[in-house]
Amino acid sequence: MSHDEQDPRLYTPAEAAARLRVPESWLRRRAGRRQIPCTFLGKHLRFSAADLAAIIAAAAQVPTGRRTTRRHRRPTGDLPRPGSHASITTPDTNRTETTPWPG
Repeated sequence: MSHDEQDPRLYTPAEAAARLRVPESWLRRRAGRRQIPCTFLGKHLRFSAADLAAIIAAAAQVPTGRRTTRRHRRPTGDLPRPGSHASITTPDTNRTETTPWPG
């Protein structure tokens, strides 16, 4: 029996996140939702080497060719673009409206 089988290495969330090069918060959130393999020792979250390998394997995606690019919408002529200094129309204060008073 090898030393690794007698004393399996368990990684803390910080160590596992560093090995996977992901934010620790992402790893903790996914583990809390049971979306990724992990080990809870009481309330302490740990990851085995097999857990890390499974996370990597589950995230692997088959290349699909060219990456699609997002098209940016062109602003329409009807509305001013955000941040532009288009004139703002204000209500005509000289205009009077007659409204019947109740009573």
